[in-house]
Amino acid sequence: MNYDAILVVSFGGPESKEEVIPFLENVLRGRNVARERMLAVAEHYYHFEGKSPINRQTRDLIEALEAELKKNGPRLPIYWGTRNWHPLLPDTLRKMKQEGIRRAVAFVTSAYSSYSGCRQYREDIARAQSEVGVGAPEVDKLRAFFNHPGFVEATIERVGDALRAVPADARQNVQIIYTAHSVPLSMANTSDYVVQLEEVRRLVSGVLGQKNDALVYQSRSGAPGQPWLEPDVLDYLRGVKENNLASAVVLAPISFVSDHMEVLYDLDVEARQVCDSLGLPMTRARTVGVHPKFIGMVRELILERMNPEMERRALGTLGARQDVCAEDCCPRPQRPGRTG
Repeated sequence: MNYDAILVVSFGGPESKEEVIPFLENVLRGRNVARERMLAVAEHYYHFEGKSPINRQTRDLIEALEAELKKNGPRLPIYWGTRNWHPLLPDTLRKMKQEGIRRAVAFVTSAYSSYSGCRQYREDIARAQSEVGVGAPEVDKLRAFFNHPGFVEATIERVGDALRAVPADARQNVQIIYTAHSVPLSMANTSDYVVQLEEVRRLVSGVLGQKNDALVYQSRSGAPGQPWLEPDVLDYLRGVKENNLASAVVLAPISFVSDHMEVLYDLDVEARQVCDSLGLPMTRARTVGVHPKFIGMVRELILERMNPEMERRALGTLGARQDVCAEDCCPRPQRPGRTG
């Protein structure tokens, strides 16, 4: 398959206090989220002067990928578009059209299969193509990469670094607490999201020889009556102390590829406050970010899509995800009060 560009697609984030509310309104458009909840999340951004770290981290990823491709090929230009803030996908596709790009391969900064982590991005791309109209570039999304060696091995190194950072006097019974973004049960039950997270947990703990571990969830939003994946990380931490499950904890945010707002605030601020109040030593593993193995993985996924006969590497028992999702894969979840 011939491609003439790479499109990096990310969630997006505000760059100033003035952008926070418009950004969050964009994120929550059409969702049943109370304004009070939105304003509470806005305070997370204001804690960092309104500037989300995600855009800088995506630029760093693009810069690292450009260097990787310059060294090892393929030499393709890289464009960047986001779901929720500037540079928005329609603007990026419009620019690509103006610059003569006809077919691009898209790397989405989401490792797992779910509606919000995969299908919704494909819908965003299709919507942007429709907005651009005739001549909009064709875009093929790269497969989910949760079990690719580049992602798993980089994660193992990050979690290993955090384990070694646990104070010496608290190492007798350390628990790794893997955290993932919570999603509604209606979304989790129609995708392989939890199965894939459990696979990454098993692979990482297995290599690190760690038997004391757990998978929990963070960053829940949505209507209070809507069931979401649990346990919540803060509730779980209180239970660790109450039930004497560990001498210290390592929080490993495995569903994220960069240390963005939900990592920095929900874990480094809120979870740390809980651990400090409990007297529970805590370290937090970095996300894969621009780890060389992760950047090399992105290049490999591009080559894999360009060369269908190339080996599709995957660790564990679930195998490599397909390039093109089935029509009924990861459907849009039914929200309370929604009939279609």
